[in-house]
Amino acid sequence: MTVTIAPYNVNNRSAILSLSMRAWKPVFDQLEPTVAPYVYSAFYPNGWQARQSQDIENFLDSEPENIWIAADNGDLAGWVGIRLHPEDSMGELYILAVKPEAQRKGIAQLLIETACHQLRKAGMKIIMVETGDDPGHAPSRAAYEKAGFERWPVARYFREL
Repeated sequence: MTVTIAPYNVNNRSAILSLSMRAWKPVFDQLEPTVAPYVYSAFYPNGWQARQSQDIENFLDSEPENIWIAADNGDLAGWVGIRLHPEDSMGELYILAVKPEAQRKGIAQLLIETACHQLRKAGMKIIMVETGDDPGHAPSRAAYEKAGFERWPVARYFREL
């Protein structure tokens, strides 16, 4: 395995979308049964794929300078996107995806390190990432904890109106 990290290139757009949908399918398969149906349908009225695809496309189109890709022997293996919050001297690891067959091989850690490096270059002092507390997001939580992230206790509540 020879992994290289490079800035995003628009030629990777469709491959990134496809990779992300494959990487996140098991996450959403486990998320849906753990969330109240009215909450899930509010967030994903047309299905999670439609929402995630639109969110990714918007990010790729609006912030291409904040995206890096990982390639394993030339094949797209994963990608990371960051956001800057200079008012707090904080960077955000906004999005991260690794193709299923490349997971648990250190690619997420390389992408997290890349995000940290880019945020330090931009003058940020801290980095944050948000993820779910459901079973489907357990691998994400493990990756972030392995990278040294500390959990911030947050509770988010919903109620149907």
